[in-house]
Amino acid sequence: MFLHRCAVALLLTSLCCTSNTTSADDSLKAQAKSALKQAASFYHNKVALRGGYVYYYSPDLTRRLGEGVASDTQIWVQPPGTPTVGLAYLTAYRATADRFYLDAATQAAEALVYGQLQSGAWTNSIDFDPLSGKAARYRNGRGGGSRARNFSTLDDGISQSAIRLLVQVDQAHGFKHKKIHDAAEVALKALLEAQFPNGGFPQGWDETPAPRPQPVKANFPNYDWRTEGRIKNYWDMFTLNDGLAGTVADTLRDAYRVYKDEKYKDAVEQLGDFLILAQLPAPQPIWSQQYNYDMQPIWARRFEPSAVTGGESQDVMETLMAIYRLTGNKKYLAPIPSALAHLKQSRLSDGRLARYYELLSNKPLYMFRRGKSYTLTYDDSQLPKHYGWKIDSRLDEIEREFQRLKREGTKPAPTTNTDQLEAGVRETLKSLNSDRWISTFSGEPLAGQPKFRPGDKYISSGVFSRNVELLSRYLSTP
Repeated sequence: MFLHRCAVALLLTSLCCTSNTTSADDSLKAQAKSALKQAASFYHNKVALRGGYVYYYSPDLTRRLGEGVASDTQIWVQPPGTPTVGLAYLTAYRATADRFYLDAATQAAEALVYGQLQSGAWTNSIDFDPLSGKAARYRNGRGGGSRARNFSTLDDGISQSAIRLLVQVDQAHGFKHKKIHDAAEVALKALLEAQFPNGGFPQGWDETPAPRPQPVKANFPNYDWRTEGRIKNYWDMFTLNDGLAGTVADTLRDAYRVYKDEKYKDAVEQLGDFLILAQLPAPQPIWSQQYNYDMQPIWARRFEPSAVTGGESQDVMETLMAIYRLTGNKKYLAPIPSALAHLKQSRLSDGRLARYYELLSNKPLYMFRRGKSYTLTYDDSQLPKHYGWKIDSRLDEIEREFQRLKREGTKPAPTTNTDQLEAGVRETLKSLNSDRWISTFSGEPLAGQPKFRPGDKYISSGVFSRNVELLSRYLSTP
């Protein structure tokens, strides 16, 4: 009898705890859903300009900043601008089925359609005033005229993020929003046409036909790279800078998933083939930011030397693993072990990686700046502040995922820990100031390099988007 009573008591306690846990979960989800709508309504109704966004706003919304001060007719395409915010709205729509979020994402996509270039993709910003002098040559004919910019760029994920938003909004509308559907098709066609025969991509393109060099394996320059081999139009050549491989692969995978057209999967595989070709031989089996048509590392801007790179090499390995997950072809994993081993040996004393390592010697390579002049140096004591010379290492995470793929094949990775997700949600709710998230500048590097002073308050499209995606991810959990 005593044992029976104990069992009943334990059962009642368990049921009570389960009920309390369920009630707490429901309460947190209700708070998250309410906060999400509150913050998104403010951003859409008060912050947006014709559906578009810039990077930063003063708390009273009187100042708008992209890369520099934005006019009252400008929006930004480059992340974390309009596409970043639009994609966050879409995540909220999928989590809640609330049409408000789809409408907000659609307006962001329509703003991008307005600023789509005649060359098929986008530059970093859009100006709705054709007389401002900052409007580019738009497909809609309302741009800056025949002398205006028509350079579609993949730099900093600009066109990639715009295409991804259009493709996903197109899908959400069942492919029935003609302007968005047509713009997505034009952009994807331009992207595929920009791909070189070896699978690589340039930094961008205009109406000028690009050369079609044949595939060759990456190799070291046979000239003095410090003083020779500089090419003015480096942007026409093979580029991996600013995570281009990963963002282009994501864009093409989105297109393949949404439109079920094999040409997009083929393009992803061709990109993977290029990444295999672009791996330099020993003693530096990693990657460069920029290559010439002979597949040799070259200079880009004055402070971007011919070198191998810590940052882009990590992005390439992550991209190769993503391509393996899509295709199941193990050849895309083959470059990773030697690259990982080399980068592990190249870590700085603080555990980070140098952005640049000198060709062959593998010494960390930096720049000294005096005015507009840059000089190569091994000394990291006076680094120019406008550029990231040292990169956080993701090598441990990359190795863990590589080993998991070797064990489990293309099986998806485990989802986020629920306790960690809930903790993030609580912190996000706590930081919501009425209907907005207000950030305080403390000297950290920010996109666009705004001239904030320590202690300055600002509203960030990047912070808004991350928080919206976090809350939406939580609302999507069972």
